[in-house]
Amino acid sequence: MTAALPGGGRLRIVAIADTDSYVKWSAALIGGAADRWDATLLVLETPLVVSEAQRAAALSGSGLAPERVERIEYSRLSERLRRLRPDAVLVAARGPLVRVLARDVAALRPRPVVVTGLPGISIPATRKALVYRTQCDLFVVHSRRELREFTALSERTGFGARFALATLPFARTSTQSGAGVAGEQSGSDLVFAAQARVPATRADRLRVARMLVRAAEADPSRRVVVKLRAAAGEQQTHVEHDGYPELLSTLGPLPANLVTSTSPMNVALATAEGLVTVSSTAAIEAIARGLPVIALDTFGVSRALINETLADAGLLGSEEDVVARRLRHPALRWLDDNYFHPSDADDWEQATSDLIARRRAGALAPRPSLARRGGALRDAWERRVALGRSDTSASGAFAYAIGLPVRAVVRSVQRARRTLVPRVRAEHAR
Repeated sequence: MTAALPGGGRLRIVAIADTDSYVKWSAALIGGAADRWDATLLVLETPLVVSEAQRAAALSGSGLAPERVERIEYSRLSERLRRLRPDAVLVAARGPLVRVLARDVAALRPRPVVVTGLPGISIPATRKALVYRTQCDLFVVHSRRELREFTALSERTGFGARFALATLPFARTSTQSGAGVAGEQSGSDLVFAAQARVPATRADRLRVARMLVRAAEADPSRRVVVKLRAAAGEQQTHVEHDGYPELLSTLGPLPANLVTSTSPMNVALATAEGLVTVSSTAAIEAIARGLPVIALDTFGVSRALINETLADAGLLGSEEDVVARRLRHPALRWLDDNYFHPSDADDWEQATSDLIARRRAGALAPRPSLARRGGALRDAWERRVALGRSDTSASGAFAYAIGLPVRAVVRSVQRARRTLVPRVRAEHAR
């Protein structure tokens, strides 16, 4: 489908992103449509913005030309959007920042269609994801299951969000040719996809580090590659405590075949025999290449671990499975409902075009932001919290100076209530 204007020319979509995962996702999503849309990516300067190396890694294989990507400060964003005059804006960011940016984009005249989404496995569907994206016209999801679960959640909560389906950009390569089917693996690396927040505790992450050492020692002729999201000093979408390089350094001399890498995931997988993770979206990327996977079951299966989808695929494996490289392919029945539907089921481009046409005809009512107490002061507070020092406005500084002590008091009261209520209930139960 070519996204075209009535009088000729292509529709224009501009993506705004800042962190590593969102830059990678948005670049690949609009890059995959770059022959049909006039696509531009604005990398927003925030405290978590990608480094130049991370940006290059994120753009690798995205289909988006580097000259279509530019860095921009928040203070210049609205003016740049006014000059670009996009038909649609893809707001690709963490929830608190989406809320701020969607409000800014909705204030433009003419108002673009506001599109949003999440950069990977998004099961379980969460209320918070909808709350932050209330003002967006379209929410892009990546599997039939996600579409079903987010739609049901939106209906239960009354948010009335619109959803559209897009193949997860990193899974495109095999949606036409049989994802997850065992092929000839030319690589020999066992790639571990690290995550910032899963598992969460230092003890659990140290256990994973020890497992990786054991896997390397089990076969010195083959590498174990710890694929990191960021190099030292670089930021990530989620703050990482107890990074694997530091944890591994506490384990004494390491096997020579245990290495770390910050290369793009597609590069790491090019020499891989298979992939190990807890719940990284890299598992979907590996499945798309026909590579086998282990989703580590050491910590169980739960919403917090974001691994329910991989468990349903039959990919769970133990630490001993990892050491022995007993990798597995997903159940074929799982594929169509989970990220590997036929490409002709994708409708995000058509849905966006339809919304643009409705907006031009005056038939698309702007979606209101979620009603909250505080008015303009609350807006300024949220902007400052989401952007940090990248928000240089006086209103942001004022709201932050007032809001910080207020938030501390509110949190103290909430902690006291959480402590007191169980005690009162226990007393009444006696």
